[in-house]
Amino acid sequence: MPEDALPETRDPDVEQEYVPEDDAIIGKAFRWSLLVIAILAVGVASALYFRSPEEPVDQVRQIDAAPPAKLEQSSDQMPQVHFTDVTSQAGIRFVHNNGARGGKFLPETMGSGAAFLDYDNDGDQDLLLVNASDWPWSKGSKNGSPMALYANDNQGRFRDVAAEAGLAVSFYGVGVAAGDYDNDGDIDLFFTAVGPNRLFRNQGGRFVEVTEQAGVAGHDQEWSASAGFLDYDNDGLLDLFVCNYVQWSRQVDLDLNFTLNGTDRAYGPPTNFKGTHPYLYRNNGDGTFSDASAQSGIQVENPATGDPMAKSLALYAVDLEGDGFIDVAVANDTVQNFLFHNQGDGTFQEIGMEAGIAFDFDGQSTGAMGIDGGYHRNSQALAIGIGNFANEMSSLYVSQDDPTWFADESIGEGIGSPSRLVLSFGLFFFDYDLDGRLDLLQANGHLEEEINQIQASQHYEQATQLFWNQGAESDSCFVEVPAQSTGDLSRPIVGRGAAYGDIDADGDLDVVLTQTGRAPLLLRNDQQLGHHWIRVRLRGTKANRDGIGSLIEVSAGGVTQRRPVMPTRSYLSQVELPVTIGLGKNESIESLTVIWPDGSRQEVADPQLDREIEVVQEGG
Repeated sequence: MPEDALPETRDPDVEQEYVPEDDAIIGKAFRWSLLVIAILAVGVASALYFRSPEEPVDQVRQIDAAPPAKLEQSSDQMPQVHFTDVTSQAGIRFVHNNGARGGKFLPETMGSGAAFLDYDNDGDQDLLLVNASDWPWSKGSKNGSPMALYANDNQGRFRDVAAEAGLAVSFYGVGVAAGDYDNDGDIDLFFTAVGPNRLFRNQGGRFVEVTEQAGVAGHDQEWSASAGFLDYDNDGLLDLFVCNYVQWSRQVDLDLNFTLNGTDRAYGPPTNFKGTHPYLYRNNGDGTFSDASAQSGIQVENPATGDPMAKSLALYAVDLEGDGFIDVAVANDTVQNFLFHNQGDGTFQEIGMEAGIAFDFDGQSTGAMGIDGGYHRNSQALAIGIGNFANEMSSLYVSQDDPTWFADESIGEGIGSPSRLVLSFGLFFFDYDLDGRLDLLQANGHLEEEINQIQASQHYEQATQLFWNQGAESDSCFVEVPAQSTGDLSRPIVGRGAAYGDIDADGDLDVVLTQTGRAPLLLRNDQQLGHHWIRVRLRGTKANRDGIGSLIEVSAGGVTQRRPVMPTRSYLSQVELPVTIGLGKNESIESLTVIWPDGSRQEVADPQLDREIEVVQEGG
C-alpha cells in the first residue's frame, strides 16, 4: 500500500438505461426513484455524520438505482458549431501537477482553475493557468511547478511570460480571482491554495506579491477554493470573497483510510471532514483589506453541532433585486448551498433555504461544485446553475415572481436527465452560437482512475456537455448537443475548471478546460453562422474601474438580453471581462443600457455591431 493512501463513500450507480417516455411520466418516475434513493441516502449520511472524523470507513455501501428516462427533445434547428483543440498549436505547454504519488490525498482530485484576462492592457485575452506542487513529504519532492501566464499575440497564439511577469512562483495553488482592486487600470491576481493564499499586484504588466501587506493570506492550515472580487458595500473598491472547502490535513486523511474495494486506499468524500467558514475581506482603499467575515454574517454554523457548516467550492455574485447591492450564491459540497442576501449595511443574511437553492427539489443536499447564473429566457427570471456529483442531476434554480424565490427546474428545462450520471465541476452560461440566447456548458470528470472497475456506468474521463438554448417558447429551453456535433469539445477528459474568452478577436467565445494532473484543453470556437454580436467593456469612474457588478441590457429585434458584469463564475476560474452579446440575424441594436452598481442608468448612443465598445461611466 502506498505511503499516503482512501474508500470513497459516495453511492455508486448501475448501468445507464434510457427509455423514451412522456415528460409527465418521466417526472413522476424520477421523483419516486429519487425518493427511494433519498431514504437510503439519509441512513448512510446519518451514520457518516455522527462518525468521528478520525474513525476509518471500512466499506462502500452500494445502492442500485437506475437513472431516469431521457427526455426526448427537438433539435431540428440546432446549429452546427465545432470546437477545435488548438492547445498545442497555440503554444500552450502547461501540464498541471497535483502532487499525486499514490497517497490518495483529497486535494489531488480537485484540480485547479484558469482565467482569461488582459494582464498587459493590449486589448486581447491572455490566459493564466493555476498550478499546484509536490507535497513536501513526497520522496524526491521538487516543489517546482510554477503558475503559467500566457500572453496572447491577438491572433490566438500564446507565449509563457510567467517568469518575466513575476508569476514563476510555486505553491499548492487551487483557484484564481482577477480584479483591479486598487483601481489603477491593471488587473491584479489573487490565488487560493492549500495553505496560505497569495495576492499579486499588477504594476504595469509585472506582478509583485503583496499578500502580507494586504492581509489576505488566511489561515496557514486552510484549504481555499474559488474566490472573487466584488464590491459588496458599493464604495467603488473591489472587496474579496474567498470560499474555503473543508478542514483537511494529511494526518486526518490517512486516519480516515477510505477504500473503494475494501483493500486499497481511495480518495474520500468531504462528508467526514469538518466544514469551514468563507472569508470576506473589505477593501480599505490603501492597499490593505480588513477581515469582515465575522461581522458581515457569512459565517454559518451547524445548529446541531455549532461547527462551521460551509464546504464551499464556488460562488456567483449578482444583484438579485436591482437594489444596488450585490448578493452572493455559494455552492457547498454535500451540505446545503447558501444565498447571502446583501442587507445594504455591510451585512448579509443567509436565505438559501427560504430562497429555494439550499437543496434539490427533493430536499437533499448535493455534491455541488461549479456555479453560474444567467437570464437564459431573456426575461427577468434569473437561473442559477450548479454542477453536482455523479448520480445527482445538475441543478437549475430559476427565480419566480419574487427575485429571491427559486425553483429547481433542471428536469423541465432539459438538463436534468442528461446530467444525471456525470460528475460535473466547471459550469457556465455563454452564447456559443451568438444567436442571442444563453447556452450552458459543464466540464465533467470523476475522482478515481479505477472507478469503472467498481461502478460500470462511471468513467474517470468524461465528455464535456454542451446544452443549446432553443428558446423559452419551447417545452424546455435546453437541448444537449450530440457529442459528434461539438468537435473536440466532446473528448473525454478529467474536467475541472472551465472558462471562456475570445482568444482570436473574431467575436465568438472560445473555451479553456483544465484537468487535474494533466494538460488543459484550449478549444477554438469555429462557428460560421453569420450571426452578429457586440462586446461591451466598462470603465467605471464612480464605480470600480471595470464596472464589476453592473448590468448591461441590449435590445434588438424586440428582445432584451440582460448580462451582469461578473467574471467570477464556474469553478476556481474567471471568464474574460468584456461581455459578449450575440445578436443573431438582427442588423441593428435598438438600445444598449448600462445599469451601474449604484443603480444609475446610462444609455449608449448608436452602438455598432460586430465590434468591441468601451462605455465610460458618466458623472465621475
